[in-house]
Amino acid sequence: MNPAALSALLAVTAASVVLAQPDPADPTPLYSKHYAYPTGIPYQVDYNTAALRGPQVGYNICNSTTQNQNSMCQTSFASHIDDFCLWAPPKPNSTIGDTEGQEVAWCTKPGHGTRLIPAGALTGVQVIRTPDYIQFAGFIDQTQVNMASDDYGGELDPHGADLRGNPLGGLMYSNAFPSTNNNNNTYEQVSDWTNFMGGHAFCLKVCDPQGKTPWAYCQNIYDRLGCAYNAPNNAKNGTFEYCEGDDMTPPGLYTGSNGQTMTYFQPPESLGPITTVPYTPRVPASSNCVTYHSTDLYPSLPTPTGGAATTGKPGSSASGTHSASAGAAAPTSNRASAVGISSVATIAGVVFAMVFLS
Repeated sequence: MNPAALSALLAVTAASVVLAQPDPADPTPLYSKHYAYPTGIPYQVDYNTAALRGPQVGYNICNSTTQNQNSMCQTSFASHIDDFCLWAPPKPNSTIGDTEGQEVAWCTKPGHGTRLIPAGALTGVQVIRTPDYIQFAGFIDQTQVNMASDDYGGELDPHGADLRGNPLGGLMYSNAFPSTNNNNNTYEQVSDWTNFMGGHAFCLKVCDPQGKTPWAYCQNIYDRLGCAYNAPNNAKNGTFEYCEGDDMTPPGLYTGSNGQTMTYFQPPESLGPITTVPYTPRVPASSNCVTYHSTDLYPSLPTPTGGAATTGKPGSSASGTHSASAGAAAPTSNRASAVGISSVATIAGVVFAMVFLS
């Protein structure tokens, strides 16, 4: 990485630290809490009742005794196209903005002690494995994971304004990286990840703890820009594929007209909707793609509630925004795209963002 780009990344990191305000009752950031899987995990990572947001609503020790559709497991996994979890609400017809601290893990296969994403809810998934992260993007009937149908969602990550994470106490593990020696039974804790949910689409990026600058590829300060800028992808509704790919340019970095590396910082919500961004994200090159049938990938999922799962909304690129968001654009192109809009945005701002970010 050239010195200018590294300097820009350090500036972004410094900004994220400034924006965060640790809770005095629980000042240790979630991303600094490390637990070996499975024996080192406590019942609850965040149990402090004196903390401003209270303790986490679920638990982190998850096994066969907790595996059911009412599980409150808050330990998640992201390893392969047939083995990953998404964060979503514990109660039906919820919005991400109202429940960001309470989300539980919904997974694609049994064995993790979590809830399972109902059969047919996932209608398209693209997984990209790069040198420094693994990225999941696609389409989902979000009502099957307790999200309101019209919720355009927001972002979940291990930071949050108080550094306690959203969800509170949420842990992430993976066996996708070289450090696990391709052993599917060995999981490594991941401290840098981001998950956007909403608009019947999603993206999840999990950064290799041993990779170069994992904190740069899994930024959490661009939550109003969604997947289009945080996890650019070519996911297609109706297609399930795994590809190898190049690393993206870290969110916020771009090359200016003068050829120099520039850094963009997302404005605060108090300034209103984002109406322009000085660069257009590029979907990194991918290769060696393998296509699957969803029934081969997810054979052990439960029957959907309320009848058969819908096909979801066709989409563009999976993007979401801040968890205090109210809405996002219905995707319109081939990439998986959910766009979250700030709850304080004006109607005109929402409409513009829907057009601009789709």
